[in-house]
Amino acid sequence: MNHTFTAAPRAAFASTWLRRLAGVAVALATGITVSGAAMASGTAWPQRAVSVVVPFPAGGSTDTIARLLAQPLNEKLGQPFVVDNRPGATGAIGATFVKRAPADGYTMLVASIGVFAVNPFLQKNLQYDPAKDFDLLTVAVRAPNVLVANPNFPAKSLQELVAYMKKNPGKVSFASSGAGSSDHLTAALFWQKSGTEGLHVPYKGGAPAISDLLAGQVDVSFQNINAVLQHIRTGKLKALAVTSDKRSSVLPNVQTMVEGGVKDVDVYSWQGVAAPKGLPADVKTRLHGAIVGALKDPGMQKKLSEQGFEVVANTPEQFAEFENQELKRWKTVIEQGKITAE
Repeated sequence: MNHTFTAAPRAAFASTWLRRLAGVAVALATGITVSGAAMASGTAWPQRAVSVVVPFPAGGSTDTIARLLAQPLNEKLGQPFVVDNRPGATGAIGATFVKRAPADGYTMLVASIGVFAVNPFLQKNLQYDPAKDFDLLTVAVRAPNVLVANPNFPAKSLQELVAYMKKNPGKVSFASSGAGSSDHLTAALFWQKSGTEGLHVPYKGGAPAISDLLAGQVDVSFQNINAVLQHIRTGKLKALAVTSDKRSSVLPNVQTMVEGGVKDVDVYSWQGVAAPKGLPADVKTRLHGAIVGALKDPGMQKKLSEQGFEVVANTPEQFAEFENQELKRWKTVIEQGKITAE
């Protein structure tokens, strides 16, 4: 049987297909629009590598925390988290870089107490405001400092150090990771509370400070426990006291400052994670969740605990409240001690 199409059915057939094609085009356009909106709002984040800015040289405590976090974040979020060391000005250079970066989730900051709570009181022309220019995510960890000395230094205990310093005012050199760093302020607080006077020797980060301490170029230093723990265990450095209110589980034989006769020097250094101000809400939620999840993983907690760190992993709101308290505390210490960044 032959089938023939009249002009009318042919027109109807063509019209139907045109409508279907138009519908497909609209659907595709709508899908593209939705996809674009999703990407703009951050639901598709991350689509590429994320830069983890550490405003100090490689090898210090902050760098250690950033690198420990990078791998699990990569696994949880499916993109590389690449540590980018940008040292200088006690962390201010790296922090300013992050402040000026797009608030798109592809730049984050892992920094310490100096960056978040001290620099505003020591640097006159600071290019960032820690309380206003960042979206605070979490305080990752905290740890007491430990007062360590080169093995050849004559004092073998905190009591002997204080006695030696009183006989030799301004002669004992204290290495720090930079002016206004946690170790510098701890040293200044120690001098105030013990009635002594030391010689501050600032470096651009904890690693070079420790290097010169090991070489005997400087006498003593307040350092993060994890950064010097192996050197203490191998005898390359001797520990005189810890700045916590009780003895450290990783250095149980080392006395606290109070046990050594010096009160009111309970100091914890800490590392926090932040991003440029204005992070999309969904990106902020997802990034915070991934960071806290990584920190609370039993394997990670064990690894951090073995190095002397205590996991904090708090909320952005708790971080903001804590930062405000720290800003007030260190402002007072700096003013009373007449401490400068020079």
